[in-house]
Amino acid sequence: MSEDANTEPLKLREQAYEGYTRSLFAREIKPGQFITQRQLVAITGLPLGAIRELVPRLEAEGLIRTAPHRGMQVPQVDINLVRNAFQFRLFLEEPAARIFARTAPAELIAELRQRHERVIARHVSGDDKDLMEEAEATDLMLHEAIIDHLGNEIISNAYRVNWIKIKLIRLAETRLYVPMIPSVMGEHMRIIEAIERRDEDEAARAIADHIGIARRRAVNI
Repeated sequence: MSEDANTEPLKLREQAYEGYTRSLFAREIKPGQFITQRQLVAITGLPLGAIRELVPRLEAEGLIRTAPHRGMQVPQVDINLVRNAFQFRLFLEEPAARIFARTAPAELIAELRQRHERVIARHVSGDDKDLMEEAEATDLMLHEAIIDHLGNEIISNAYRVNWIKIKLIRLAETRLYVPMIPSVMGEHMRIIEAIERRDEDEAARAIADHIGIARRRAVNI
């Protein structure tokens, strides 16, 4: 069997996963919604076989659950999801921030500062075209840089699954939007400044405070 034949099913499974998460973020599939495999075929445009192989992965990651006699259900955005997702973030990011502050290369830290300063400058100047998208990408860039710097693929993969849940929570009304940019980017700049000073304790405190603020915002909604 050729290598292409071996990799084709894997590509289909990844496409199915990406199609499912993309549909979640586009609100084509909504939290709490019951859905069938046939509906997933229609939404993703992928064959039923790929969808059938996708479902166990989604169940294992908590991105779908099977309800007896009712089919599959997309996770509800509720207080339990908020508590669990943000607690998981804190457990991973607080110690990771300490390591990042101690060992991250200066070039990466400088790039993170530059990206954040660009978002802040655009907001101050009133350049709002696609600004929210850039701000969200910059937000994720900082957190992924801190996690990926650990060099642990298991942690990075688990973090990305949890980030999908965080984004679902944001889409339920707490999504980063333009008026919030100064406060969110300000929290990030506090983290970056601590990292620049190689102050592990302050970097850990700053990221814990940032996660706590985001969690409280989600709970209040």
